[in-house]
Amino acid sequence: MIITFTGAQSSGKSTLLSKMKEDEMFKDWSFEPEITRSLKDKYGLAINEVGNSFTQMVTINSHVDNYLRNKDKNCIFDRCALDALVYTTYMCYKKNVEKDLGFYAEYVWVKLLPVYDIIFYTDPSIPLVDDGVRSVDVDFRNKVIELFDFYIEHFKPANLVKLQGDVEARYKTIIETINNKNL
Repeated sequence: MIITFTGAQSSGKSTLLSKMKEDEMFKDWSFEPEITRSLKDKYGLAINEVGNSFTQMVTINSHVDNYLRNKDKNCIFDRCALDALVYTTYMCYKKNVEKDLGFYAEYVWVKLLPVYDIIFYTDPSIPLVDDGVRSVDVDFRNKVIELFDFYIEHFKPANLVKLQGDVEARYKTIIETINNKNL
């Protein structure tokens, strides 16, 4: 089973993933870390609103690689191809990346959408917190949230579950959704 989290920066994904890692229910699961932070740390690539075509191309392709490496096991991804589409689209608007890359990001999202068993979308109602890596630009975050809303409405993914409320309410939804999927 492939489970993934998606959503704007500072919307609670890392908190929920940490909780899952501590839960005995997921002791035999693999966890894939968030891609762009890894790329920033490993290669020094520009991320957030200063990303560029090369960063986005590597990020998009990393989502494909994540799936191919984990397709035959139970794995939880911190982010999915929808994130790559949203952030690439934002950068297309800002003219940081070429439009063709935006089309490629959408192509990869459409191809990977059916392989995700569950996509947990974290409601962005949580306040923006500076962790030293994520952007704290409110306009950037708001545009990203608008793009998530647009693409979720446009594609209407049947495998997408919105997580709302406090951490405990969100976690309860996660467990119930996974248990129902396993029935």
